[in-house]
Amino acid sequence: MLIRSGDLVEVKTGNAKGTRAKVLSVRPSDGKIVVEGVNRVYRHVKRSQKNQQGGRLSKEMPIDASNVLLVCSGCDKASRLGVRVAEDGGRVRVCRKCGADLGTLKRPKAAGAAVKK
Repeated sequence: MLIRSGDLVEVKTGNAKGTRAKVLSVRPSDGKIVVEGVNRVYRHVKRSQKNQQGGRLSKEMPIDASNVLLVCSGCDKASRLGVRVAEDGGRVRVCRKCGADLGTLKRPKAAGAAVKK
């Protein structure tokens, strides 16, 4: 999954279509992400030592990662992501519309590093 926590994304489907918000957390095993202010639900909580008031607690629930597009910092448009190999051998996220560099995915292995077996 190329979307990371803290990225700015635009929701493409559902009730919050067109909303731009920050990614709070990523769940790569499920292919889901939690976006700030999107897919809010009420969780009914009983009074307890931890929650003195009780009542309805509003929180964000995960949505499928395929329902959002990353907003490119270079062209300020929602676009798909690509991967390019950098000069040093690492992998870099790239905007498909303008080709801007959007941060590293994987750093290159150090030369002469021990290989685990």
